[in-house]
Amino acid sequence: MESLVPYLSVFLVGLLGGVHCVGMCGGIVAALTFGVAKQQHQGIAAIMPYQLAYNAGRIASYVLAGAIMGALGVLLARFMPVYYAQQVLLAVAGLFMVLMGLYLAGWWMVLNRVERLGGWLWKRIEPLGRQLFPVRAPLQALGVGLVWGWVPCGLVYSMLVTAVAAGSALKGAGLMLAFALGTLPNLLVIGALAGAAARLARSSIARQVAGGTVMLFGFYTLWQAI
Repeated sequence: MESLVPYLSVFLVGLLGGVHCVGMCGGIVAALTFGVAKQQHQGIAAIMPYQLAYNAGRIASYVLAGAIMGALGVLLARFMPVYYAQQVLLAVAGLFMVLMGLYLAGWWMVLNRVERLGGWLWKRIEPLGRQLFPVRAPLQALGVGLVWGWVPCGLVYSMLVTAVAAGSALKGAGLMLAFALGTLPNLLVIGALAGAAARLARSSIARQVAGGTVMLFGFYTLWQAI
């Protein structure tokens, strides 16, 4: 059961991070909804295959990034004894989770700077996604998701740091899969309701509760490292 705790933790972070997803990805998901050709856009039941395909692509990109970061963690661990490497990486993951909580709550937006670091890669990838609009088939929506999975996002970046401490590429991929599944309900709701869900992002109470809870996960991770 203890081995499942990291996966459950990142799943809950993804779920609680929904208030951030509404603000960060809500526009993208709404654009996908309204970018579907009119003959396919006839209610929630008609649009859902496109939303599922989009999110499948997004999740696949997260899992790939998690595998890369997990493998990177294994390489970093070779430069010091395994036990100490695990503790250091776990402490860094816990620290980033605390910063993520502060970011979600709107108390300290330091992760905005981390997001800007990914801007150079995003500038090269984003035009590929733009070429897929208007979306006329779920396969196109899948392609949009594969591209938009790399959008600069402090929430995703903090989870990728956690994946570095996972211990292997497979575990890193598993952590990012758990996180992505946590974000899925919120983004599906956004896709179904489009702009109506954006009001949640403006709720300071929702953001502060979510941020405070994520900070608790971060402190717990730091405690494990110490």
